[in-house]
Amino acid sequence: MAGGTFHTVYGRNLVGELKAFVHRPHLVVTMEELWPRFREAFDDGLAGVHFAGSMAIEDLDAACRDLPAAAAVVGIGGGRAVDTAKWIAWRRRLPLFQVPTSMSVNAVFGHRAGVRVAGDVRYLGYAVPEAVYVDLDVVRSAPKLINRSGVCEIFCYHTGHLDWAYARDRGRCEPKWPYDQRLVDESRAVLDGVLAHLDHIREVDETGIRVLMEANRYGGATYHNAGWNPRHIEGYDHFLFYALEHHCRRPFLHGQPVCLGVYVGSLLHRQGAEAMLAAIRRVGVDIRPEAMGITWDDVAHVIKTMPEFVRRAGLWYGIAHDARPDDAFVAEVRAGIEAAFGPWDGRVLE
Repeated sequence: MAGGTFHTVYGRNLVGELKAFVHRPHLVVTMEELWPRFREAFDDGLAGVHFAGSMAIEDLDAACRDLPAAAAVVGIGGGRAVDTAKWIAWRRRLPLFQVPTSMSVNAVFGHRAGVRVAGDVRYLGYAVPEAVYVDLDVVRSAPKLINRSGVCEIFCYHTGHLDWAYARDRGRCEPKWPYDQRLVDESRAVLDGVLAHLDHIREVDETGIRVLMEANRYGGATYHNAGWNPRHIEGYDHFLFYALEHHCRRPFLHGQPVCLGVYVGSLLHRQGAEAMLAAIRRVGVDIRPEAMGITWDDVAHVIKTMPEFVRRAGLWYGIAHDARPDDAFVAEVRAGIEAAFGPWDGRVLE
């Protein structure tokens, strides 16, 4: 694994040890539904608890102003909780300790927080935790779909590489991000390592946890380590996710729309679409729109309006800027997904 990744500790009963060494009084940032499970792990060293909610920058800054004084921040949860913890630690210049409760995203290993500015995703701030504590029992207790969804953060390297090569071949690479085969090869090796362990990740066994967490450890940190260059790790995949979130005005389990974007983007490039769809199905991430609580009409709208969306959002150049998918392409996407997963019958893949 490349250098410069976050100090990461694997073990058990790691949450129970926090009160023995985290600076007091400490502020815990978590989700309301998680707090009853972890409340007893903290004693009178607790300054307060903040339940992560809105990621709008104005709401995050209001929380920073209103929360009690503390000597450290502990983030416990998924992407929203750990990103909120990052933001508070950065704004208040406090030591940060992070405890992911699942493998759903790589946010715990990222330096910046994914905040919303006027409804659009922006990665802002800078916070490096003292350590990331991966409690194997805590992670395994999360629903399998949530854990498996973390593969999206690695599968997206496939479409990221295709988009970067597409830009290179058309002379459209950003001057600050010239095509770099070393970064492509480095991240491809991480992707190949995950593809070799799909059954372990699907079962969320210890091997699967370590493989996916280490891959996300690379992926989260490489944005910074490559000079704030995202081109080797994401492209059309995340753009589709951002567009769906913007269109539907609601949050998603990150892995589902991103994996959908991996398939759609691969199909637009006509490179590796069947293989990536097979990997998504094998690892057990359900990308049927109905499994996300949306419709095929929502997906069709986003796919067909992507050129306008990526330009308005100022996203880096790729096939999304040029492709003009029509109803026939959307039908092809649907046929492929329903052939892999079956038509929707009201049951999410287990």
